Amino acid sequence: MEHKVIDAQDLVIRFTGDSGDGMQLTGTLFADASALYGNEISTFPDYPAEIRAPQGTVAGVSGFQVHIGQGEVADGVVILVTVVVVTVAAECFAQPMAVIEHRGDAVEAE
Repeated sequence: MEHKVIDAQDLVIRFTGDSGDGMQLTGTLFADASALYGNEISTFPDYPAEIRAPQGTVAGVSGFQVHIGQGEVADGVVILVTVVVVTVAAECFAQPMAVIEHRGDAVEAE
């Protein structure tokens, strides 16, 4: 199996799963590890809409987004590079938006 290496100035990774799957912890540990390597980071935790939602429902999806960059990272809307999905209900957060705004420029999602 051949691996593809991408050299990027910054990227965004979103971890999503059911509430209780450890997405907040996973995202925090990933952000901490990235910062230890000298990267700039910006994090955005996404807590579920319902505290005790039934497992496997969209209302119970939890997430954690990490923006990693070699230089200063800006908050706001960014292009999502990678989504790590651990449950079927969390797949709805993996769908690209029709138009994504990135640093003032409109970029169409593929």
